[in-house]
Amino acid sequence: MNPPPAASPSAPDETQRKRPRKLAQTLVNELTRQISEGLIQLGDKLPTESAIMAQQSVSRTVVREALQRLQAAGLVETRHGVGTFVIAKPNEGKSLPDVVVDSVQDAVAILELRLSLEIETAGLAAERRTEAQLNAIREALKTLQECEARDDQAAANADLQFHLRIAEATGNHYFIDIMNHLKDTLVPRKRMQSERVNHEHEEVVAAIARRDSYAARAAMRLHLTNSRERFLSLNNDHRGA
Repeated sequence: MNPPPAASPSAPDETQRKRPRKLAQTLVNELTRQISEGLIQLGDKLPTESAIMAQQSVSRTVVREALQRLQAAGLVETRHGVGTFVIAKPNEGKSLPDVVVDSVQDAVAILELRLSLEIETAGLAAERRTEAQLNAIREALKTLQECEARDDQAAANADLQFHLRIAEATGNHYFIDIMNHLKDTLVPRKRMQSERVNHEHEEVVAAIARRDSYAARAAMRLHLTNSRERFLSLNNDHRGA
């Protein structure tokens, strides 16, 4: 009897090659988020490689690849013997036009853009999210729910963070870049606090937690479609007052 064929070594080798690249992009996304949100300021020196390794539980190879990608993107520069410094924010120098929302029509147009963007974002997040990213989404939703009844501006900011955490779970930095570019216009200033809105958010998170990309897309579509209708209703009521 002939012995069974040996397993091909290419599969584990390919997996081993892909894992550091994936971890490096995750680290790029995290550092980009910190720079974009001002947690790391322009001119700041990034933590040392050893500090990042300890903070993010990754290897030196992953840290170095992530820093190379940030440098290639023009966000940081490395000064030999000194360290790595932030020299630009993620959206600086990009060709996306400025977005100004000064009418109901503009706000509705932004919501329509979000429909095309965030439906796919939710689906990819369901397919690709890590446990840490899922926890971050859940924490953002908890913060949003706590803010809803107290402060419209705080709730709007928390809503933005909720949707950004979902974008980060895609592992695709272009989704994050676009949403950060649009962040001041993503959430209409007039908000409606309701159990229905909370339920819609919870349905999105539940689908992402189940890794059900179809349900996540459907839940996000329903949420944003309803958001558009609620926004129009609020403005119609205001004009009729």
